[in-house]
Amino acid sequence: MLAEGSERVLPRLPMQARVIVVSTVMVAIAVVYVANGYLTEKFVETTRTRAELRQSLYAGAILSELQRNSVVPLLLARDQTLISALNARDFSASSQRLISYVDEIGAASIRLLDMEGRTVAATDRTQLGSLHAETPFFTEAIDRTDTVFTLAPDATGAYEASWSRLVRNGAEPLGVIQVRIDLAQFESRWRGTTAAVAVTDAAGNVILSTEPRWRGKPLDEALQAMSVPTALERALATTGAFGPDLEERFVTGAALMQMEARVPFRGWRLVSFTSYESVRERVNGVLALILMGFALLLALGFYLLNRRSTLRSLLFQRESVALRRLNDRLSREIAERKRVQEELKETELSLAQSSKLAALGEMSAAVSHELNQPLAAMKTYLAGARLLLERRRADEALSSFQRINDLIDRMGAITRQLKSYARKGGEAFEDVDVRDALSAALTLMEPQLRQEKVRLTQALPDVPVRVLADRLRLEQVIINLVRNALDAMNGVEDPELDLLVTMGDEVVIAVRDNGHGIDNPEHLFEPFYTTKKPGEGVGLGLAISSGIVADLGGRLTARNGQTGGAVFEIRLPPLETKQTAAE
Repeated sequence: MLAEGSERVLPRLPMQARVIVVSTVMVAIAVVYVANGYLTEKFVETTRTRAELRQSLYAGAILSELQRNSVVPLLLARDQTLISALNARDFSASSQRLISYVDEIGAASIRLLDMEGRTVAATDRTQLGSLHAETPFFTEAIDRTDTVFTLAPDATGAYEASWSRLVRNGAEPLGVIQVRIDLAQFESRWRGTTAAVAVTDAAGNVILSTEPRWRGKPLDEALQAMSVPTALERALATTGAFGPDLEERFVTGAALMQMEARVPFRGWRLVSFTSYESVRERVNGVLALILMGFALLLALGFYLLNRRSTLRSLLFQRESVALRRLNDRLSREIAERKRVQEELKETELSLAQSSKLAALGEMSAAVSHELNQPLAAMKTYLAGARLLLERRRADEALSSFQRINDLIDRMGAITRQLKSYARKGGEAFEDVDVRDALSAALTLMEPQLRQEKVRLTQALPDVPVRVLADRLRLEQVIINLVRNALDAMNGVEDPELDLLVTMGDEVVIAVRDNGHGIDNPEHLFEPFYTTKKPGEGVGLGLAISSGIVADLGGRLTARNGQTGGAVFEIRLPPLETKQTAAE
């Protein structure tokens, strides 16, 4: 033990130990420097990918919610109970009926208004009797025959989105049905994350945001109006693209990634601000592991060189304490990484659920699209029957009524088919003569062909052309192709439509027109892709037709004709081929 007041002299390390220490430190610095750059780049890409995934999930959820509610006013506008209540002015049970609907649909609220704009039935009974004659959703629904979407701020500053539609009894308008969409639910979900999210309309104004103060303002103006002390503005000051000063932002942990995504609905866009703070934490965690490895190496070297020295024993104890601290920090980093992985799994599950909801919205829109064809034919037959009755030709009028009755049966069959559309076909397959299916489809389209003055040419074999298929669904495909050909020939002076059936290794049904041809054949069979004007089509006909033909074991192709126009071909295996394969 040293005497009091004497100086304690620490033994110097031998030259070999000092060389080992200096070399280890230099190697550690080099490894940390290289690892820091590599891991930073890798984790930045991971954070960006996760932000893009989360943004796609948000955009898909918004679009799914809008599409899911868009068909509700169309269905409720045809509800005979509501129509009868408007006719009789008896709304005693109407509110309860709407309440039963809103629980199944998941909408925010549903209101029924008469032609004076007065609320006569509502899921929120406090709204009964309120007047909305001057509100946009009411006035636009009165002026138009289809479903109207409106977006307007309410008294709290939040935006109220709704679908509304005119309720008719035949040609007589009775009132308006309004279905409000709960967009506030998305803001509640987004506030549970670390990202700042905003949705802007086509004019650039914020309609949804995790920051309520942003709503109703252009995004740039909303960001400039933020108070200086907020952490978000300090982070936004360093927001930008990847550049040379990115590493400096990582050191402070305050950088943000600004990303934009298009919501395919009326020009909406989704903007999110994601923090890079987690990147720095993860990089530091890995660097801590590297440093811990070098520390262990140094500790082992000191122990082997100076294990008999008391000073080395003390230094080793200090290194052990440091290692325990590093181990604790590493444990925290590992726990944080597990938490992030669990969040990513939850995000993937939510994305799968949103995909299911989007498919449900697409199927609902398909119901409306497929029923429009028989309804258009029924309207034409009714007009013809009226003229026949006025001319006292009752027998011919009865024939039109019989066709209308057949079309009603056909609409019921179409509805049943659409219910099982998600399942693979095969239960209703039968021996079908393609010529009979083509004849039935042309019978349904005959009024429109006459009205458009189309010169129709058919080339059919004299012998039966048999395939194993669902006749109704095959007729649907033919009708869709003929309707598309009529639309493509709109404005052509001398429209011509050629129908050709050939049989060989495959049964080919060709539909050729002399229209304007195909601009983007690679996107032709995608759902919701259409070249028609808004309101004239939703882009589902060819997508549904392609799916039906594939279910029948064939394929639907499209190309431009050599002399102009478009050629669509339905290629199916003949009945003999399928029987041989089955045997």
